[in-house]
Amino acid sequence: MKITRLVAGVGVVAVGALVLSGCTPPRESEVIEGTSITVAWNDFYYAWNDGLADTNATSNAVVNYMAKSGFSYYDADSELVQDTEFGTYELVSEDPLTVKYTINDGVKWTDGTPVDAADLLLQWAANTTHLQDGEGTVDEETGELTGQSGTFWNTGASEDYGLDLVSETPEIGDDGRSITMTYDEFYVDWELALTGAEVAAHGTVMLAYPDEYKEGDEEKAKDDLVKAIQDKDLEWLAPVSKSYNQDYKFSSGTPENPLQLLGNGPYMITEINATDGYTTLEANPDYTWGPSPKYETITVRVIPDMQAQITALENGEISIASGQPTADIASLLEAGVPGVEYEGSPEGTYEHVDLQVTNGGPFDPATYGGDAEKALKVRQAFLSIIPRQEILEKLIQPLQPDAELRNSQIFLPGTPGAEAAAEVNGYPEMTEPDVDGAKALLAEAGATNPTVRLLFSNTNERRKQEFLLIQPYAEAAGFTLVDASRQDWGTALGTATSEYDAALFGWQSTSTAVGESAANYQTGGLNNYYGWSVPELDDIFDELAGTADVDEQVKLQAEAERIIGEQAWSVPIFQFPGITAWSEDTTGVVPGFLSPTYFWNFWEWAPADAAAE
Repeated sequence: MKITRLVAGVGVVAVGALVLSGCTPPRESEVIEGTSITVAWNDFYYAWNDGLADTNATSNAVVNYMAKSGFSYYDADSELVQDTEFGTYELVSEDPLTVKYTINDGVKWTDGTPVDAADLLLQWAANTTHLQDGEGTVDEETGELTGQSGTFWNTGASEDYGLDLVSETPEIGDDGRSITMTYDEFYVDWELALTGAEVAAHGTVMLAYPDEYKEGDEEKAKDDLVKAIQDKDLEWLAPVSKSYNQDYKFSSGTPENPLQLLGNGPYMITEINATDGYTTLEANPDYTWGPSPKYETITVRVIPDMQAQITALENGEISIASGQPTADIASLLEAGVPGVEYEGSPEGTYEHVDLQVTNGGPFDPATYGGDAEKALKVRQAFLSIIPRQEILEKLIQPLQPDAELRNSQIFLPGTPGAEAAAEVNGYPEMTEPDVDGAKALLAEAGATNPTVRLLFSNTNERRKQEFLLIQPYAEAAGFTLVDASRQDWGTALGTATSEYDAALFGWQSTSTAVGESAANYQTGGLNNYYGWSVPELDDIFDELAGTADVDEQVKLQAEAERIIGEQAWSVPIFQFPGITAWSEDTTGVVPGFLSPTYFWNFWEWAPADAAAE
């Protein structure tokens, strides 16, 4: 089996392209009693609130997607579908940009409390800087967030960007079911700024103030939250913000307090087994504000290695497998596996290497007495020895013969924007490892045998192979490359910054937002784990957020690429080839390009015998 070429334009759908899911009256449940399905994912679930700097992982998103509802979702073609059964949003005015969000009557959390304006208001508050006066307390040795001072939400909100452009508190209307937000200036990605509620407002307040709110106080908790937000009572909001960013993490398993898993979607999380690596969801019996799922129970089982996933699929232990294939897996599926269907297609993820610049390591100016030029040369030296073409030829082209190197951090291969970026970011010149050039740069920096600890997943076979391909070139240039792989690599990116110097992993696209990359590169951005900071780059992303003209957007994004390349913070390698395989006993499986990948239409999964009936 070969994976088809990633065509220009895939996943680059205009944010304004909406497909309405249709307004229908509440429907009867289509859940088939007694049915269950087990599907595989490659990493552990550990957080209900996945909108935080240290929980923003696909392994959380795919599970939460099945237990939360929102205003929109992406289909298999990366088109934005508006879910009008949950609620609606409308552009009230273009100047000033004003957007109204309304939750439909009858939508409720799993404890029966209505989903309403308080939940949306909390989401706004947590994603702005207007209601934040504190900061996180970080362990100096591990980089882990251990506490906080004042009001601190940990969402990576940036000044004058996204929801922060709504400086005035949104207005509540429609008997408490709507909020109207007025932006200070135009924001190009306004349709994706507020997609729903990450957590229940009343639940978060009750977790923050357990002695003041008991069962039956749900409405009071919401009313008090709304008042505190409207009054900008940061002292009262401080414990709420702490609950928001700390009480929805479950590294040890299922939480005892049901407030920590209040959902409003088709499924409810009933068990998180961190020891055996699975999460179980049961159909929500009260869910009527969207398409009904078919399976009564879904279990997401952690199987990091895709070969092991295929074996489990052959043995009937799971019904859906998906991940990073090898040539052997592709050949096996192409030859035919009894009872198994599959599809190979590019994924919305690209492999890359990022460098830490503020952890006291080899790429940090502080290591050289604050000499930024020396640190830059060491970064340039390391990135220049990564054998990008060799990695592509040995690991990717056996699966996708026409695969090309990815030479952009922002644009998909084959798009006009990618060509513009490649002209200025320097990546096309970094095809083959330049050992002699790296030696010269290290000599100029006065860096003798710097040690680089490379973080990656210790359960991912392809990344292990990449490490082995990089290592000899690194050592030939004068680096000591240390295997810093670990199972919890995703969490470690943001919480163990002192324990690695470079990271090898894939960025998964979650939307078609024009400014999606800002979170990776802006100072203090949600996905900026490395201390990267250039004011000029921050300004470019701010300008991009207010630019509607497509040609101007491309120019700004290319300029951002130039700066990112000049800073030698990161280098892209390849776009992921992907395979989704499933049992013929299950119907409705359709791979998706964006996160949450094949989970995007989970409600259509059904037992084949039931579908036949």
